Amino acid sequence: METLKIKRIRKDAKIPKRATPGSAGMDLCACIEQEVTINPGDLVIIPTGIAIALPSNKYMANIYARSGLGVKHGICLSNGVGVVDSDYRGEVCVGLCNVSKKPYTVTPGERVAQLVTQPVSVMETEEVDELDDTSRGEGGFGSTGKK
Repeated sequence: METLKIKRIRKDAKIPKRATPGSAGMDLCACIEQEVTINPGDLVIIPTGIAIALPSNKYMANIYARSGLGVKHGICLSNGVGVVDSDYRGEVCVGLCNVSKKPYTVTPGERVAQLVTQPVSVMETEEVDELDDTSRGEGGFGSTGKK
């Protein structure tokens, strides 16, 4: 089994863990000294107080929103999904935005996102003049739905 190494870089940081044995993600907690209020339309960066080391470049970590924050309070990730590359060793931070009509206050130690580790398919690239044809072809958004 591969190991995700986690380093506490702030004394009050909480080491991520899975809430249940079936959880795919590990909770990331706000490592802040005082509350941070996110007003409607605001973007904030919340530190977690940890840095990580993935086992190799065959792995990545993604940061996803917590469904409860998004559905109940309109608090989402400002970048959709955060990507932590295998060679990054800085603090893991979470960019949050408020898409609701009400302010939301993040409290110290609050679970603000989840970290999911995943394998990466490392491929060689090749520039070509033509791509093979498929039945879909260049059909874009909505092209495979019912007409």
